[in-house]
Amino acid sequence: LAGLWTVFTLGGVGSKPPPQLEQCSPLASQSLLLLLVLANLTDAPDTPNPYRQAIITAYSSSNPHAFQINFNSLYTALCEQQKSDQATLLLYMLLHQNTNVRTYVLARTDIENLV
Repeated sequence: LAGLWTVFTLGGVGSKPPPQLEQCSPLASQSLLLLLVLANLTDAPDTPNPYRQAIITAYSSSNPHAFQINFNSLYTALCEQQKSDQATLLLYMLLHQNTNVRTYVLARTDIENLV
């Protein structure tokens, strides 16, 4: 999958994750890449992409039937990994497609950590 990511970044032109990130959490890095690929697949004519729908509708609440994310943990992880293309792309997708994440991020008092 890393080779596939290199192809998507035009032969490695895009920035690579820091070496310590690759060594400490290769499963997390590969999982994020897989999530991004799946979420950006084209919708079928009769059904929307379920991975994109999960990202768009994810929220933080006590509803047991909804896809839930701990926004605080997500925000912290995204702040720590903003030097990687994958984390930046995930943040972009969440801010533009999920109103719950956008509202949460805009309500934070420490948004400068993300920027």
